[in-house]
Amino acid sequence: MTYRVVVAASGRGSNLLALGDALARRPEEAAIVAVLSDRDAPALELARQRGWPAIRLLTPAEPLEMTSALRACRADLLVLAGYLRLIPSEVVQEWQGRIINIHPSLLPRHGGVGMYGRRVHAAVLAAGDTTSGATVHLVDEVFDRGEILAQGTVPVRAEDSPESLAARVLEVEHRLLPKAVLVAAEHRRPVAFTLD
Repeated sequence: MTYRVVVAASGRGSNLLALGDALARRPEEAAIVAVLSDRDAPALELARQRGWPAIRLLTPAEPLEMTSALRACRADLLVLAGYLRLIPSEVVQEWQGRIINIHPSLLPRHGGVGMYGRRVHAAVLAAGDTTSGATVHLVDEVFDRGEILAQGTVPVRAEDSPESLAARVLEVEHRLLPKAVLVAAEHRRPVAFTLD
């Protein structure tokens, strides 16, 4: 039975597309069944272009709307791919162990409230880190705190800007997230894995 994946995104949707492309090559294993957003994000338009139901949450801080959407889609897994809101605790509790997030740093470093996008990569550079990367983790009631399932690394170069570092980290994200979902589909739940 195909593993049913709902993706939540607040931005342009590059991880959504990478995941969609990977799953399209293995449709008997897993498939995106809907895309949610807390705003009128470009990711929703990408979803429509791909033929995935696009759901704009009108009250994203309230649990009922998201829970209803997940139930209606018969979702097996909720994937946060650049979704910038904290998932309501009621949703986390009902879907415990079935929500994953991808974060553009090596957690627990450079995570938490307000740490997304360019801010993360600027923080990595300001800290003088020699390695960065991306993390897939289970979602709990606190930003970027849940159990780490896998990480992929990139070197931080002396000449890096936040933008150049972000580009290399994004390449890792585009490999890490699809593998996380395919491994979850194989085991029928998210589990720890290695990228290579």
